[in-house]
Amino acid sequence: MGVSSWPNDSELDKIKKTVADMAGVSVNVVKVVVSPYRICPLGAHIDHQGGIVSAMTINKGIILGFVPSIDSQVILRSGQFSGEVRFRVDQIQLPKDATKSNGKIEKSQSHPSKTVEECKWGNYAKGALYALQSRGNNLKQGITGFICGTEGLDSSGLSSSAAVGIAYLLALESANNLTVSPTENIEYDRLIENEYLGLKNGILDQSAILLSSYGCLTCMDCKTKKHKLIHPTKFETDKDSESKIPYKILLAFSGLKQALTTNPGYNRRVTECREAAEILLKAAGKEDEPILSNVEEEEFETHKSKLEMDLARRAEHYFTENARVIKGLEAWGCGNFEEFGKLISASGLSSIQNYECGCEPLIQLYTILLKAPGVYGARFSGAGFRGCCVAFVNSEYAEEAASFVKSEYFKLQPELASHLNRDTAVVICDSGDCARII
Repeated sequence: MGVSSWPNDSELDKIKKTVADMAGVSVNVVKVVVSPYRICPLGAHIDHQGGIVSAMTINKGIILGFVPSIDSQVILRSGQFSGEVRFRVDQIQLPKDATKSNGKIEKSQSHPSKTVEECKWGNYAKGALYALQSRGNNLKQGITGFICGTEGLDSSGLSSSAAVGIAYLLALESANNLTVSPTENIEYDRLIENEYLGLKNGILDQSAILLSSYGCLTCMDCKTKKHKLIHPTKFETDKDSESKIPYKILLAFSGLKQALTTNPGYNRRVTECREAAEILLKAAGKEDEPILSNVEEEEFETHKSKLEMDLARRAEHYFTENARVIKGLEAWGCGNFEEFGKLISASGLSSIQNYECGCEPLIQLYTILLKAPGVYGARFSGAGFRGCCVAFVNSEYAEEAASFVKSEYFKLQPELASHLNRDTAVVICDSGDCARII
């Protein structure tokens, strides 16, 4: 077979057996949710401002094996984290920090405080229940499940959090015979991230994971919520035609890992963008919601002198990134990967200079990727506050490029590199499909 299949039969058999043993059922009744990781070649940091973004899934991600419980009990174990998560779907879930009527903060964890640290990885499952409940779904059936991510790729800027949230949504919906559209699940996962966990991110991650298709670039207008799939017209995108796909995707890891929920940088940038939008809209005499997509580019050019330097940079990134997405969609559709790559690299540079995210190791990794043989373009993956860069590379040079990046980065950052598995420090990937139950 051309493109390597994910998950493969061995992975599926292993997770089905694990769940069957947990629940005391036959392997044949175990269902599996496949929820891929996503990359964002162009459109970095502008989804929360209603911008136009691009994304695609890769053939790596989250696998969740599950069976419906005999009652409302949810029992979960993880391949990456210790402990066992237990809660009931008939328990009302509240956001992690829910304000009481008297103004005090009440933690809504349903398990005893002594086990919070051990089982905090279960927050996404509880967030999925919260999202479904908040839209009037009264669940009665729990699940027994085992979840795991592709080895070495968790918490690395590939939107593993959205992939996890979506996996739990699909499993709970299946167990309760709920028919939910991808568009509805985009909103449900937004509720997990924005309301339950308190992140201020947009809908790029969920949209990519739920709407993508093999070989296509997913374009999402985050203001109108409209999307379209674009594939290079010059090339076959059949999964059995690997030789006809002229690019591979490189994931290069820095050794830095920090969840967005513990890093204030992301939410601070979102706030700065809103502050810039508020000033620009006021100067233009408009009373719209303070997001940059409500500001015309001409209004930005006319009034940007009213912005402090930091806010001006954030707005500059928004408008230039929006333009790069539009140009990039055209380049992708024509199969012009050289031009597409240049735009990706320009996006990476603007993330550093205008959005001011990243750190020395990530910037070094980005610079090394630009020098690697056959690389069309590179940028940070995810928000740029943790440890991964993504690059598109000529498929004929993928192995050589991966070797070059590992060698050069290990020289520059031996301490961080010591935390990496050399075999998975740079991973060569293919395009993936959308999240689904198999």
